[in-house]
Amino acid sequence: MEITQQCVVALTWTLKDTLGEELDLLDEPIEFLVGGNDLLPPIEEALQGHTAGAELHLQIEPEQAFGDFNDQLIFLEPRHLFPLELEEGQLLEGSSLPVGCNPDAPKDALYHVTDIYPEHVVLDGNHPLAGIAIRISLKVESVREATEDEIGRGSSGNGFFRLQPVHAAQPGDESLH
Repeated sequence: MEITQQCVVALTWTLKDTLGEELDLLDEPIEFLVGGNDLLPPIEEALQGHTAGAELHLQIEPEQAFGDFNDQLIFLEPRHLFPLELEEGQLLEGSSLPVGCNPDAPKDALYHVTDIYPEHVVLDGNHPLAGIAIRISLKVESVREATEDEIGRGSSGNGFFRLQPVHAAQPGDESLH
């Protein structure tokens, strides 16, 4: 079956930065809806017309993927506002930041806890890959028609580099895929 809009592809990949450092390895196939919200547009475009077994190598610039790094999304917050169990690497929803945090912090962002100091916590609202050009080598493992449910949701249930907030994942359990 040829890849078109509204089909599901199972992909494996290796993701690297432009210096060749491996950022993510997906060696077990995961399904993504083409024509939904699962994949970055440059990947969807490149997949069009290919079939199972195809291997593609792409370079995707920040503006086509996760945007440029925005230093206005870095916030230094008082440590005492957060629970003692807070850990570096956790994700927090902007809408659930503790009372007393900077009111300018966008409520619709996910924040990474990047550093914890005795008096302060550093929150970063940028995607972990913001500002980074990525190189992705992917393989199409299979292609199938999407179900009506998948089309209605706009997803096969997986998003490309979707990050889950802390209430949906345990610390250190968030994934790039």
